[in-house]
Amino acid sequence: MPFRDITGHRRLLGLLARSIHRGTLPPSLIFAGPPAAAKRATAVAVAQALNCPSPVESPAGHADACGRCSPCTRIARAVHPDVLVVEPDERGSIRMEHVRDIVDRAAYRPFEAKRRVVIVDQADALVVPAQHALLKTLEEPPSSSDFILVTSRPDTLLATVRSRCIRLAFGDREGPGDEDPGAREVAQRVLAHGAATSDAGRRLDGAKELLAKIGAGRSGDRDQLAAYLRAMASLLRDAQVVAAGADAVLANPDARPAVERFAAAYRGERGVRAFTAIDRALEALKANAGFKVLADWVVLQL
Repeated sequence: MPFRDITGHRRLLGLLARSIHRGTLPPSLIFAGPPAAAKRATAVAVAQALNCPSPVESPAGHADACGRCSPCTRIARAVHPDVLVVEPDERGSIRMEHVRDIVDRAAYRPFEAKRRVVIVDQADALVVPAQHALLKTLEEPPSSSDFILVTSRPDTLLATVRSRCIRLAFGDREGPGDEDPGAREVAQRVLAHGAATSDAGRRLDGAKELLAKIGAGRSGDRDQLAAYLRAMASLLRDAQVVAAGADAVLANPDARPAVERFAAAYRGERGVRAFTAIDRALEALKANAGFKVLADWVVLQL
């Protein structure tokens, strides 16, 4: 279905539509969110918008697929030769042979479409060898192909897979994907501390930022610290995009000036290392790790 037929997620859908119109859609994406969120429907809408020969203007004022032409209807029915949908097999897994097939097919130019789109639904079902097989393609996708990994459990994907994709967070309700502005402000300050100095003592000021509004470790406090960490991960992905000079849509476009200030410090391997540390911290948080130890450890990895 076109973007206009998807309920909710207006900010996120508008972001995708504008980036498609401008030709700046990142070629490797993760759509993450609860099972009920319209992640797969949005992936299909992206494929339609990329390949519709007769786009229309949506009520929101951005370009959208018509939803009625032959490419749009075939994409909706999952029978278009250039839109490949990969799903778990009868054993509930996406295995190496499935990934090799789509990687091989994606290496060729589309048969008839403008862009080939590979949608990996329930990407958390990818076995580890299959994820490793995807890494190089996600990092350097063929020039005419786009990959969208759809998952309700993004943390089960390898950190190396996640770091090579721009992640868009879907929620249950209108306006999902909007990070808590307060959490993002804290995340910016923490990352700025890490980028500005290699002195461990001064970098620990970032831990104070993380803990400033955290209490004794109640459920709400854990949720708040998790929000800070997720905001940091989102900003780090944007920093990698900016550092690489990629003309791609940012998850936090209004924070671009701040991202540009610390992008150089978090490029390449350092950015991947910092992202992996945040990911591990989120897992440790779920396992009831101590707040102060966790905050100190994270900022020393930045």
